[in-house]
Amino acid sequence: MLILASQSPRRRDLLMREGVAFEVVVRPTDEVCDASMEPEALCALNASAKAEAVAAEYPDHVVIGADTLVFIDGMPLCKPEDMDDARRMLRTLSGRTHCVCTAVAVCMPGGERRDFAEKSYVTFLEMSDADIDRYLSTVHVLDKAGAYAMQEHSELIVSSVEGDVDNVIGLPVTRLLEVLGQ
Repeated sequence: MLILASQSPRRRDLLMREGVAFEVVVRPTDEVCDASMEPEALCALNASAKAEAVAAEYPDHVVIGADTLVFIDGMPLCKPEDMDDARRMLRTLSGRTHCVCTAVAVCMPGGERRDFAEKSYVTFLEMSDADIDRYLSTVHVLDKAGAYAMQEHSELIVSSVEGDVDNVIGLPVTRLLEVLGQ
């Protein structure tokens, strides 16, 4: 059985879209948001913590942990605290390109690991405060700033995406299916 160690509705939607059967089992872990770490290493640390917390209880199952973070000028932007923080993040991203990194930790039965990381780049439109407020009034999930890029009505704020769009949403499904098929 495949277990997804994530509460993210986007990750669940991406796996369901591909027809992948899975169960969701999540155990609490603390998100690390350390600006001194490289994007891949930081995301890998968080993804591993999620996967390992569940794999310890389910050693005979495939467990997938994933973490997505947004980086601008090498600094990670963590989940906004509230709507004011979301506005601040979107002001920071206005007119700029940022890196979205997702790391996936796959714990196979018997302890084998098949981990990987993917990067994509999202360019935001120039946004006024009114543009930001209009956009935030259309979205219902307060999530990491990078996830805004692919939500409904993203055309209001996103100019372009370079790389795997699924990675921006939070799970590079094509790469994951290749890794699981090995």
